[in-house]
Amino acid sequence: MKYMIMMFGGLGATLENRSPDWITGMQEHMMKLDQELRDSGELVASSKLIDPSQAKTVRFQNGVPVPTDGPFAEIKESLAGYWIIDATEERALEIAARVVEHTEFPMEVRQVMHL
Repeated sequence: MKYMIMMFGGLGATLENRSPDWITGMQEHMMKLDQELRDSGELVASSKLIDPSQAKTVRFQNGVPVPTDGPFAEIKESLAGYWIIDATEERALEIAARVVEHTEFPMEVRQVMHL
């Protein structure tokens, strides 16, 4: 089964109260886990995203799609990056738990629907 593991927060304002050592440690932790998933063959795809202040949202307004600046959720609720892995649900939850334990940022795990 394929699972998408999504990290929220960890960008911009969510790092303001973190020390430089903590930020470096978090980045090292994420890079190590990413390499582990690559080495094990579980990784299907991964990417980090730019700060949400540079995002656009397209909404349906007055009968037409309208692009606007940024998401309007708080930065801590914005998607920061993701992994898509080929593993069991138990393994996907274990990976997410390892990140949450270190970063304290929430992660969402969802099975990728196959058609």
